[in-house]
Amino acid sequence: MNTFVKKTRGIISTATRGFSNIKLKLGTADTFNLEGRKIPTETETNGEELMHYFKELTTMRRMEIVLDNLYKAREIRGFCHLYDGQESIAMGIEEGVTFEDCLITAYRDHCQAYLRGDSVHQIIAELMGKRTGSTKGKGGSMHFYRKKTNFYGGHGIVGAQCALGTGLAFSLKYKKQPNVSITMYGDGAANQGQLFEAANMAALWKLPCIYVCENNQYAMGTSTSRGAASTDYYKRLAPVPGIRFEANNVFAVREITKFAKEYSIKEGPICLEMKTYRYHGHSMSDPGVTYRNKQEIDEYRKNKDPIALVKHLIVENKVASEDDLKEIDKKIKREIEETVDKVRNDPYPDSEDLIKDVYIEDPKSLQFIRGVEYDKSFFPQGKF
Repeated sequence: MNTFVKKTRGIISTATRGFSNIKLKLGTADTFNLEGRKIPTETETNGEELMHYFKELTTMRRMEIVLDNLYKAREIRGFCHLYDGQESIAMGIEEGVTFEDCLITAYRDHCQAYLRGDSVHQIIAELMGKRTGSTKGKGGSMHFYRKKTNFYGGHGIVGAQCALGTGLAFSLKYKKQPNVSITMYGDGAANQGQLFEAANMAALWKLPCIYVCENNQYAMGTSTSRGAASTDYYKRLAPVPGIRFEANNVFAVREITKFAKEYSIKEGPICLEMKTYRYHGHSMSDPGVTYRNKQEIDEYRKNKDPIALVKHLIVENKVASEDDLKEIDKKIKREIEETVDKVRNDPYPDSEDLIKDVYIEDPKSLQFIRGVEYDKSFFPQGKF
């Protein structure tokens, strides 16, 4: 009998049940400036955890596919960047930290929003511009945010979140909290100057910041070998130490994230280069096959898909059958399609919503709103 604590959709629950542990090898990792440190090479799981991972990964995959279809049907407007193929990173990171740890990312953020507590309904509604969305239909695909679980977005300016994530790490250290800031960016943003400026400050002040480079190999649409003089992203924040590994394995992501958290709280920043692959183009305006071929995408789906890896472990260890997993997949697909039907009937924001959530509506606050001309300034309470 084992006691375990499992974080599921923002709820921490403790249970005691009997199960058989399954030992897993995690593969190798490249390291930089971590001499003498033991990087995780194995872990354990069990049937219940495997099923939990399968359901969550499948939910994210199905949600992204539905969003793809809605965009093509013009029911979603504006920008939209999909995450299918990279789900094991979002899942593994969340399993290695808690909601007390801050997380900030770029605009490929739907799955992070989901794992930080937003419902599928809230996410789809937000993309469709409905009032029932995560930010009442006013943020859209690129700007998810959930303060109560320390999820700080969703940022549209390439690399800008790196400085903000470093600031979150500063706040944690200033408050003496035993937590980290997971600061995520892509291989394209890895060439942005603000990343290096922020990492320099983090190294000087030994801030608890985990820089996560999601290397999906093509940035916006250019191979990393053509866009970066050095593609060893895990070394490029030197002297900040780094680890590079294959991130299609949710267990590898989980265990290395745990290692990075423990290291970062004690020693300062660390960089994790997570090698991954996106199935869609950079955004919905990018077909994704002009700078790579379909055969390459199919090859990755066949041999390195993060859900297939979990599915294989489930079937191999007789936790569930292929047919069982197909039924779960169908059920999740059906539930998400039903959610879309509900969202279609949700209201849009009205004109009055445009001026809401701009300033803090607190009668006790004494905020001062500066006018274009000083004599046009005012206090919301009418005092000046």
